[in-house]
Amino acid sequence: MKFWQFLRFTDPVQLTPLAQVVEDAGFHGLMLGDHVVFPEEVNSEYPYHSSGKPFWDPETPWPDPFSAIGAMAAVTQRIHFSANVYVLPMHNPFDVARALATLSLLSNGRVELGCGAGWNKEEFDAMGVEFSSRGKRYNEMIEIMRLLWSGDMTEFHGEIFDFPRLQMSPQPKVAPPLLMAGDAKVAMRRAATLGDGWITGNFSLKNLPDKIAAVRALREEAGLADQPFRIVASVNEVKVDIYKRLEDMGVTDILNLPRIEEIGPKASQDDKADYIRRFADSYLRDFD
Repeated sequence: MKFWQFLRFTDPVQLTPLAQVVEDAGFHGLMLGDHVVFPEEVNSEYPYHSSGKPFWDPETPWPDPFSAIGAMAAVTQRIHFSANVYVLPMHNPFDVARALATLSLLSNGRVELGCGAGWNKEEFDAMGVEFSSRGKRYNEMIEIMRLLWSGDMTEFHGEIFDFPRLQMSPQPKVAPPLLMAGDAKVAMRRAATLGDGWITGNFSLKNLPDKIAAVRALREEAGLADQPFRIVASVNEVKVDIYKRLEDMGVTDILNLPRIEEIGPKASQDDKADYIRRFADSYLRDFD
């Protein structure tokens, strides 16, 4: 079982020292969130809170994950890095592919991408990207990025993107894994058929087994059941026996998802470091 520490909402200047704490504590990796802007008026429903509203305020920091990963990779040796969830269709596939290829080379292959379709239409509008076609855009971007990472002269002719033969360099030694998030049927099917893994929502142990079974069924249906596939779970019950039960279900990675009070901008760097060490001491040692 691999353990990841989430550091969304953290003051950007604290990320490099906290990355060293995460590494020293024995985590496999560290994840950051992704939003570009916070529109003053948001009518879109936030799907991961009972209120349907974002639970952070406009001043909450969302640093560029790729820039932050570059800085953190430079001061660590072992841990992996990922965005979670990087709103992939809100961005440009060439920029994302080049950034990840560069980061992968500079970090010796320690970069992954947790990505999703996004929920905030107002943010898409501000970025000048059509919200309604984000699913098609997402699917094409996945294929394009992998083509670009091949290092070959390649072309693509899709509904959203269309370009003649071209080549991107440098290419990563190994393509960064794409871990796809979301519990809607279309998101789970995308993860099962196009992804290297699936990132769950913040589920309880009561409903997660059915979700895992559904993803596995989709893999079976696509003829991919015998291929490697990661399941990254975050659950709202933090107990060793629950993590062990998840491991028995086929969960490969656990994402520690702290409350905003524990890891957010109002907590001190020392408080965050203490929290990370306490979690590691309490849970990671049982999975060595």
